[in-house]
Amino acid sequence: MKIIYGVMGYGRGHAMRTAAVLPALMKTHDVLVLAGEDAYEMLHKRFPTVKIPTIGYVYDQSGRISPPLTIRRNASPMTDLLLGGAATRRVEQLIRDHQTDLVISDSEAWTHRAARRMGIPRISFDHVGIIAYCKPPLPREDWLLGHRDALGYLSLMGIPERILVSSFYPAIPRWAGTEVIGPLMRDEVLAQTASDGDYLMAYFNKGEHQYLPHVEAALKGLSIPVKVYGTTRRGRDGNLHYRPRANEAFVQDMAGCRAMLSTSGNQAMGEAIHFGKPVFVLPEDCFEQRLNAFMVERMGIGRRSSFADISSDQIEEFLLNENGYRANMDTHRRDGRREAVQTLHRFIAELSGAKSAAPSAPRLKQA
Repeated sequence: MKIIYGVMGYGRGHAMRTAAVLPALMKTHDVLVLAGEDAYEMLHKRFPTVKIPTIGYVYDQSGRISPPLTIRRNASPMTDLLLGGAATRRVEQLIRDHQTDLVISDSEAWTHRAARRMGIPRISFDHVGIIAYCKPPLPREDWLLGHRDALGYLSLMGIPERILVSSFYPAIPRWAGTEVIGPLMRDEVLAQTASDGDYLMAYFNKGEHQYLPHVEAALKGLSIPVKVYGTTRRGRDGNLHYRPRANEAFVQDMAGCRAMLSTSGNQAMGEAIHFGKPVFVLPEDCFEQRLNAFMVERMGIGRRSSFADISSDQIEEFLLNENGYRANMDTHRRDGRREAVQTLHRFIAELSGAKSAAPSAPRLKQA
């Protein structure tokens, strides 16, 4: 089949998930990737990839996501997406030129909506869909926020013919044709063997906004070395070792660290669990990451805090409890890549030659 694979361009987790399954899909299908910003940079050297727009968050000077700045930054692409502007027409033309039979989308709205309008069947494959297509346990304080984001996601993506959710924690599907699998482990991760180092690994997915002076002070105040990823700095400063972003070195340092401090992206959490590394999570100010951080504590594999409240004392207290967190890891370790490839092939076969359902047609809920 001829497949368009749309990839959300904000952050790296979408691209990592895509890269884990593309080689298997491309053995039997003709796949063209449409990806924005961060995802494009990660994928275009390995796979046939065309760059498309991205909707993403904007940070203020305090390191928090700024709703006004985010709205301003996304006003033009959202208008294009909702009213059918130049980018929308370009994506539709790319789909026509590829003679596309099927669209797979990892949180990518342009490909989702274009395929829906063009009557091309869709497979949603991401983690964010867990809030719209499943019933995850919601933190009480974020109940309204979770339902708001679920409705927002549904308004952009709709309800595809098939839904695959990759998650480091389980959830019950809401819709028929929905399956939940574990996080996808990259080749680099599977090739590494975990060991017990003496250092903390710190990863910031948007370090230019998140790595503020008080965050640096909290890491400098620790009694152990810290390997820091995600900033523009390099070299050593006291107990801090600033590392360049490189997949192999990043995975090696994760496999060998004592514990990990990170934002709470689904991919990073899944890889930390794979290596048995307790996680101190600092979620971005969005519901998905807040839910992920809530689940880290609920599963007993780490502790959550915030960029505003982080301190050396919090991290030291977390490290004192690391054996308890580590003891809970085995229960949750899971590699969803084989499940993902098998399920995608089955979904593709089921949708072969199919036409998309009516744009708003709901499907029966699962029991």
